[in-house]
Amino acid sequence: MERNNVERRHRVTPSLVFAISIAAIGSFQFGYNTGVINAPEMIITEFINSTLSQKLHNPPSKELLTTLWSLSVAIFSVGGMLGSFSVGLFVNRFGRRNSMLMVNVLVVVSSCLMGFCKMAKSVEMLILGRLITGIFCGLCTGFVPMYIGEVSPISLRGAFGTLHQLGIVIGILVAQVFGLKFILGTEERWPVLLGGTILPAFLQSVALPFCPESPRFLLINRNEEERATKILQRLWGTQDVSQDIQEMKDESVQMNQEPTVTVLELFRSRKYQQPILIAIMLQLSQQLSGINAVFYYSTGIFKDAGVQEPIYATIGAGVVNTIFTVFSVFLVESVGRRSLHMTGLGGMAVCSIIMTVSLLLKSTYNFMSYICIAAILIYVAFFEIGPGPIPWFIVAELFSQGPRPAAMAVAGCSNWTSNFLVGLLFPLAASPRPEAGLLRKSLAPLKGTLGSPGDLARSRLWS
Repeated sequence: MERNNVERRHRVTPSLVFAISIAAIGSFQFGYNTGVINAPEMIITEFINSTLSQKLHNPPSKELLTTLWSLSVAIFSVGGMLGSFSVGLFVNRFGRRNSMLMVNVLVVVSSCLMGFCKMAKSVEMLILGRLITGIFCGLCTGFVPMYIGEVSPISLRGAFGTLHQLGIVIGILVAQVFGLKFILGTEERWPVLLGGTILPAFLQSVALPFCPESPRFLLINRNEEERATKILQRLWGTQDVSQDIQEMKDESVQMNQEPTVTVLELFRSRKYQQPILIAIMLQLSQQLSGINAVFYYSTGIFKDAGVQEPIYATIGAGVVNTIFTVFSVFLVESVGRRSLHMTGLGGMAVCSIIMTVSLLLKSTYNFMSYICIAAILIYVAFFEIGPGPIPWFIVAELFSQGPRPAAMAVAGCSNWTSNFLVGLLFPLAASPRPEAGLLRKSLAPLKGTLGSPGDLARSRLWS
């Protein structure tokens, strides 16, 4: 009888699937805005060039053009830092669901700015729109994993937690497909591509009122036991939720016995120092692995690898991204968080070395281009096995209800800060430099001839 009750409690109900799916629209928005800037890179760069030429009456310098393009990409992460650090201000006051509903206003504003920037001939509107979108996405990276973790049964929390990452990679893939030249990736339609995020925001705004508030928030923060009980019964498909309610009550008593946990308290208290350090390191390992260099600039990377139509290779990477995220849903509960994360990082490290060597030697050996493409795809697959989904939901598992919002803010800010550094510095690090010729000369005795210095300099990843 007890076994049947456990199985009933952990049943996946339509109400639970609906609530998590609607919440994951915020994850989709994050992914879409991460990938949408990739395909129309040359078109947007030309827009910046022509707009500044008219205003300055002279063509802008190459350095200024590169800086403004990098800023258009990286300002998204600045907004993410601001948003992620503000998570606690919303979730403790308005609740998880209502917070997700309120911040869709930011999407409406940013979509209008980016959608009309070409018509207004304003680079400033483009950059400001990316900033506001980043603030929204930064908030969502705190709201969504927290909400999903608090409405999911304990035994399914890891699997459902990966759905945040699944929403992200689907958003990236959709942005890549819509960025094709025969869809929205044209000189006339690229503002629609950037401003199209208003549609999923409208869908989420309509559907969120039909989703329940987090039962943990209602019981622990609002002391609404009866309402929390009914929501758990509906979400988990069983009348017996007394054990879970009692667990929340015990946590509520513990919260009342300790002072409010702030960001500073996370670092001062020995109780929280180890888990917050783990959370920060996981976030840094995700971003400093270089994955967003692939998401932001994969079109240029594939072009340097010798691909004639790099946008289709980028879409292929997005498909691999999505498939292996689905694969991780079934692995995370059986294999474990630590094993998957370490396996993913190790595989990415090996693939990075292969990518570097293949880009260096592609001018000498044509088959190295294929090795480079394969290494990129496998690199993405290893990312989604562990480093992609795990850092997002592990914070909710490491911290109780009291310190959770502050911990999510710190972890999210760490993620977005490193994201910003990758997005801003990668184009500068990848630009051709004279030192590449010296490197070529030092390696020439090992391989004979490696091609001309110009060929080597054009390898963006190596240079």
